[in-house]
Amino acid sequence: MAGSTHTVTNQPPPLTGYDVFTADKALTAAVERHVEPGALDDVRGELEALGRASGSAQLQEWAVQANDNPPRLRTHDRYGHRVDEVEFHPAWHRLLGKGVAAGLTAAWNRPAGHVRRAAAFLVWTQVDAGNLCPLSMTHAAVPALRQEPVLAAEWEPRLTSMIYDREARPAHRKAGALFGMAMTEKQGGSDVRANTTTATPLAEEGTYELTGHKWFCSAPMSDGFLVLAQAPEGLTCLLLPRVLEDGTRNTFRIQRLKDKLGNRSNASAEVEFDGTWARRVGEEGRGVRTIIEMVAATRLDCVLGSAGLMRQAVAQAVHHCTHRAAFGGKLVDKPLMRNVLADLAVESEAATTLALRLAAAYDDGGEQERAFLRIAVPAAKYWVTKRCAPLVVEAAECLGGNGYVEDSGLPRLVRESPLNSVWEGAGNVQALDVLRALQREPAAFNAYLQEIGTSRGADHRLDAAIKDLLTDLADLDCIESRARRLTERLALVLQGSLLVRFAPSEVADAFCASRLGGDAGATFGTLPSTLDLASVVDRARPVN
Repeated sequence: MAGSTHTVTNQPPPLTGYDVFTADKALTAAVERHVEPGALDDVRGELEALGRASGSAQLQEWAVQANDNPPRLRTHDRYGHRVDEVEFHPAWHRLLGKGVAAGLTAAWNRPAGHVRRAAAFLVWTQVDAGNLCPLSMTHAAVPALRQEPVLAAEWEPRLTSMIYDREARPAHRKAGALFGMAMTEKQGGSDVRANTTTATPLAEEGTYELTGHKWFCSAPMSDGFLVLAQAPEGLTCLLLPRVLEDGTRNTFRIQRLKDKLGNRSNASAEVEFDGTWARRVGEEGRGVRTIIEMVAATRLDCVLGSAGLMRQAVAQAVHHCTHRAAFGGKLVDKPLMRNVLADLAVESEAATTLALRLAAAYDDGGEQERAFLRIAVPAAKYWVTKRCAPLVVEAAECLGGNGYVEDSGLPRLVRESPLNSVWEGAGNVQALDVLRALQREPAAFNAYLQEIGTSRGADHRLDAAIKDLLTDLADLDCIESRARRLTERLALVLQGSLLVRFAPSEVADAFCASRLGGDAGATFGTLPSTLDLASVVDRARPVN
């Protein structure tokens, strides 16, 4: 029983029991914008159900349990047999099962599949980002496997299944399967062409024996993995099943699990291959070209994941300041705090709007949209993921000392916030990829120009930013050393063009003034005081 000196006052209620989807006005507007009317009721109903579950105290508790009890590696059974298994807390399996059941691996064969999945991914990130790794890898494996129709026919129904089957069995005996990926090695890192793992052809056409190591293997408990190895004709993409058709374990030795900064509930590993059986995917020697569609899909998921983390951080900050009183009034009503919250909200909405636009381009699938994605995905991956960490840290500061305490949930978001910038190609990789597209694929740049051109004349600051961008792109001097700056400006102009078209005027005005017009400082909370900041904050409020 609490003592008389321990009466709790002036504390916000827990942010639970709310619909994470419908509370996000930017996200709901994007879904309505990009989903055909005939499918909208079904999509919205599905997302609302996921939103209510995501905002429940039960699932939030599971997320805490999964992070407090990280996975453990078990290399051998009691008799000394090598098993190479990763053991997870039951909460992890519950969360992963709900993610699969919510369709987070089922985008490729459903109406508005990528938009509905993108919205669900953004919502589900706000529960626990760790279990999204296997969901992302499984989703992204589909376009790579489609380059080998026989493999696609065998595996795609299991990868797009909405049934989570955790047992280690041959794939043909499972109702659903998950995929991981293993590309990078110690000596090569992002330069995967420097890989030394070898793939020696076997007697059966299209099968190989692998020997080597992988410095980073995502989701090592999965049913199958896409890997890169050096075959006789060069770097090749291969499918490595965890369990062979006869029920025996493939040689997949997990040497250790990575001790990561964040993403604690998820397992990432170093693995060794020694006589490991695999099947070729795509042409021998064309491994990078084969796997590139998988990489592009996971990069979009990095954008979505960062947008989800940003949204949850903003929701927590606005919720806290709405209920917390200081210096004679609610924090949310204090002009300086309102400026900070509005600035964070603008950044979050810009990230969400861009991420859903990219997902809609995947659903469209036309030549123009594919060309647009060639520049827009790496530019968005570069910029949105880099904005995540400073936003989350600033949001934690809005809670004061409470934001530095684990119980608030903000430290977990802070630890997670740099991840998407590092994984699937760090900043320089993305910027150089954008540069290659600009130099070698004129259709991609033309598609980008058409996209931003639809907003010309709507805001003078956006028009000026477009003009400056074109001037910069015309200057080829030292262009590689300027690749980051060019990529940043491409992303900002694209975000500005989308907000001018689709966001409320107060949000678009704040973005164009601060991000394009230069009327802001170097930190959050430096928006011009003449803007309608109260409306921006109110739009970001998770619970009214």
